[in-house]
Amino acid sequence: MTTAIEFRNVCQSYRRKEVLNGLDLKIEAGSFSVILGAPGCGKSVVLRLLAGLEKPKSGEVYLRGVDAAKLSPGERNIGYTPQSFALYPNYKVYDNIAYPLTLAGETKAEIDRVVRQTADMLHITKLLNKLPNQLSGGEKQRVAIARGIAKKTDIFVFDDPLTGLDFKLREQLFDDLKNMQDTLKATFIYTTSDSLEALMLAKDINILDGCRCVEAGPLETVYAHPANAHSMELLGFPKANMLPGSMIKVDGQDVCETLIGAFPVRLEEAPCKEVLVGIRPQHLQLEAKAAPGWITSPARIVLKEDLGGELVVHLQVGEQMLLSVIRQDEVRGLSEESTTIGIQPADVLVFEPGSGRRMGQGAQ
Repeated sequence: MTTAIEFRNVCQSYRRKEVLNGLDLKIEAGSFSVILGAPGCGKSVVLRLLAGLEKPKSGEVYLRGVDAAKLSPGERNIGYTPQSFALYPNYKVYDNIAYPLTLAGETKAEIDRVVRQTADMLHITKLLNKLPNQLSGGEKQRVAIARGIAKKTDIFVFDDPLTGLDFKLREQLFDDLKNMQDTLKATFIYTTSDSLEALMLAKDINILDGCRCVEAGPLETVYAHPANAHSMELLGFPKANMLPGSMIKVDGQDVCETLIGAFPVRLEEAPCKEVLVGIRPQHLQLEAKAAPGWITSPARIVLKEDLGGELVVHLQVGEQMLLSVIRQDEVRGLSEESTTIGIQPADVLVFEPGSGRRMGQGAQ
């Protein structure tokens, strides 16, 4: 595939605060790529560097194969939707959407065609004659997105645009964004700190942590086989269980000891003494029966959260808090106060605590 955007060893800082340090990032043309990271990790900075609103302290940004340092913000030709609505209060919705087209010198006929086509894609045609103060929060966000994608380009960026909207509105906009990307066949780059948004939108995922991209790739691959502990922690809902462990040798076999039990490990590289163990909540079974090779441990049930079709169960083993998620049809046999948890070793990943690098996986 053709590379639409590439960051090479990019660094950015403000006074003494380092925001990006050696960022390497590559976005393929025609992809729906999500940049996921905690608040303040530099996601918005990446988009501002891309759009030409800032210059990097060092490193290079390439846009459609061209060094972006040679391009003015206007020449970069990127559709940009910021976090805030940033709508012109005295302009009707129609004129807000038309604004970038007017700046580009498009004809009135072309402006009208694009505005109405974009409004139709986002189901806001009936709002075109209204002012921003007559709109709800969800309607304002649709107008802001419409203005961002009205621009004639093949690259669109969305800076955490659904912040503050209730989940029902966000869910509707997820579908609209995916349908628009399929229709336009353009490159969409979407930043968020919400792992659920990332899971629902991304075809490709880029995980930002510690001022750099710690992992990137197809969503399914990064979720199922994370190469970094930070990826496993950030990408998933509910959050992955992370607990300490120690590596030992038992009859020549590498074994990881944890407070919920010991299990053999298939190492991918030389081990360190202390490790970090990752377990997805859906892999932690409740009311488990002892079975050969399984890790089992008694646990206290602290809290149950009803999500409708699923139940999130908060557990305590010693001083360690754990999460499990089960279907509603599995709730009937669940005790109120205590349970036995069970995990297949193959569902457990082992990481190096400092770098977060994956070291291996549980072996049956």
